[in-house]
Amino acid sequence: MAVKSNLVNMVVCLTATCLVCAALLAGVYALTAEPIAATNAAILKASVSAVLPEGGELSESRPIEVGGQMSEYYVSTVDGVPAAYAVKSTTVGFGGPLTLMVGITADGVIYNTSVLSHSETPGLGAKCSQDEHFMAQWKGFNPAQKILKVKKDNGDVDAITASTITSRAYALAVQNAVDAVKKIGGSENEQ
Repeated sequence: MAVKSNLVNMVVCLTATCLVCAALLAGVYALTAEPIAATNAAILKASVSAVLPEGGELSESRPIEVGGQMSEYYVSTVDGVPAAYAVKSTTVGFGGPLTLMVGITADGVIYNTSVLSHSETPGLGAKCSQDEHFMAQWKGFNPAQKILKVKKDNGDVDAITASTITSRAYALAVQNAVDAVKKIGGSENEQ
C-alpha cells in the first residue's frame, strides 16, 4: 500500500532529511576542525620563521592594529633586545584579501615577506607567492632609502607583469607592517 502524499508527509520527510544532513555536516566539522587548526598554526609558524633572521627567541603572538585592522605580531629577541618583528598584514588585492607575514629588523629594514593567503587570479596576481624576482626584491628593502610603491606610482617596487593591482596591494601590506613596527618600536623599548 502506497503512502498518500500530503503536506504533513512532505514536511516530515524534508525535516528528517535536513536533520540527517545537519548531523553529517556537524560530524565532519568535528572531525576536521582540529587538523585544520593545526595545519593553519604550522603554516603561520613556518611563515614567521621564514621572515625572521635565525637565532632569536620568538615571543608569543601579540595584538596590533595594522592598516586599520586588528592583527598580530611576533618579536624576535637576542639577549633580551628586540632584533626583528614579524607582522601579519592584510590588504585587498584584485581578487580579495591578500594576507602577508612581513619580517622587519629592529632598524626598519624588511628582512623578508611571505604570503599566508590570497585570492588572486591564477597565473597573474597569484604570482605574488611564486615569482622569484618579485619575492626577492623585498629582502633587504629599506623603506628609509626607497619608496614602498610600484614603479608605475613613482616607487621602487617592480610590479608583477599584468598584475599592478596585486603588486600595489602587496606593497601596501608591507607599508602597513612597516608603519605598525614604527608604532610599536618605542613601546617595545619601554618594556
